[in-house]
Amino acid sequence: MALLSLGINHLTAPVDIREKVAFAPEQMSHALHELQGIPAVNESVIISTCNRTEIYCDASSDCSDIITNWLATHHGINDHGLSPYIYLHSDQEVARHLFRVASGLDSMVLGEPQILGQLKNSFDQARNGKAVSSILDRLFQHSFSVAKRVRTDTEIGSNPVSVAFAAVSLSKQIFGNLDELHALLIGAGETIELVARHLKSQQIGSMTIANRSVERAEALAEQIGASAVQINAVPEQLVGADIVISSTASQLPILGKGATESALKLRKHRPIFMVDLAVPRDIEQEVGELQDIYLYTVDDLKTVVDENLRGRELAAEAAQEIINLEVTLFEQWLKTHQSSDQIRQLRDGAELIKQQAVEKALAQLKQSSDPEQTMQRLASEITNKLLHKPTIEMRKALQNDDQERIRLLKSLITPDSH
Repeated sequence: MALLSLGINHLTAPVDIREKVAFAPEQMSHALHELQGIPAVNESVIISTCNRTEIYCDASSDCSDIITNWLATHHGINDHGLSPYIYLHSDQEVARHLFRVASGLDSMVLGEPQILGQLKNSFDQARNGKAVSSILDRLFQHSFSVAKRVRTDTEIGSNPVSVAFAAVSLSKQIFGNLDELHALLIGAGETIELVARHLKSQQIGSMTIANRSVERAEALAEQIGASAVQINAVPEQLVGADIVISSTASQLPILGKGATESALKLRKHRPIFMVDLAVPRDIEQEVGELQDIYLYTVDDLKTVVDENLRGRELAAEAAQEIINLEVTLFEQWLKTHQSSDQIRQLRDGAELIKQQAVEKALAQLKQSSDPEQTMQRLASEITNKLLHKPTIEMRKALQNDDQERIRLLKSLITPDSH
């Protein structure tokens, strides 16, 4: 029995290689069926995300070369072209690697939580495809509990490490609950989409998206339950905005000091929290000089992100200690499980010898053979077969004067004193 994992990720392979060996969700069932068709493979799970493709197996022998060849062949690429990017783990290092992956310690963004959900989906697909049994079931369930413990016992996920998330986290620190506030988001690109989704997860009261292309703003607004306006409506929208976050590709400022002063008067100087994530800036620097305006730039947030990243790195050290302990616990379980298998195989072998001898004796009795002689032959046949291999080993031990092995073999057949 051999526990192994192999794959590529963002650290070992460029994106053009990673995309060649990615599995689409609709391909997974067929891929698992093919993988299970490899004679040595007992159980298997395939993980495929934008940053990694990994295969986990419980196998009857080391078949890593065969699996690597299968991975390349399945995707129609050259095995030699793939091999330089492949990493391989076996036995307890499989558990260590998977626990790190599940906990976000092996991710492009340290501590990101999305990978755990992706692992669970991959595991469910393998289980539904009858590709998982006792070993990988225990391994993956253990990885999920390790990830939960790392999240609970360390600060690995508490510090935002993207400017979008940092902006939303900062707004929550300033206002507390966001459920009665209105956010004005300027732009409709990827960063604003992330901001919008983070705000929605924090139960923001309402959102308006302003963009040059109102159609694009409407498309994003529909996804997140917001309203959409043309970007030239920003000054009038500012009156109702408690939070303003901007990220456009404009070469000139979109929001100036004059428009902001006018909005503040109409708001009766209720404060506005502003974050300018654009480079060049969307909001004039002078806006930050106004009372009741709290303006942060992307550089301000980068400082927060860098500090939080350092915090995550310290948390990762604590997480690694947890993982080391959990790997030891899994290794102990695996040894117990494997020893149970070995004992079962030993007993199954003895049972087969007994059954064959009994069947032979019953056949002799049906032919009117003498019962006493038949029983004697049955006992002799079972004894001879059970002692055949130990006898060979005893001769070897005597020839080599291996006293420890001699004592062990004698103890196996010495009758109990009672």
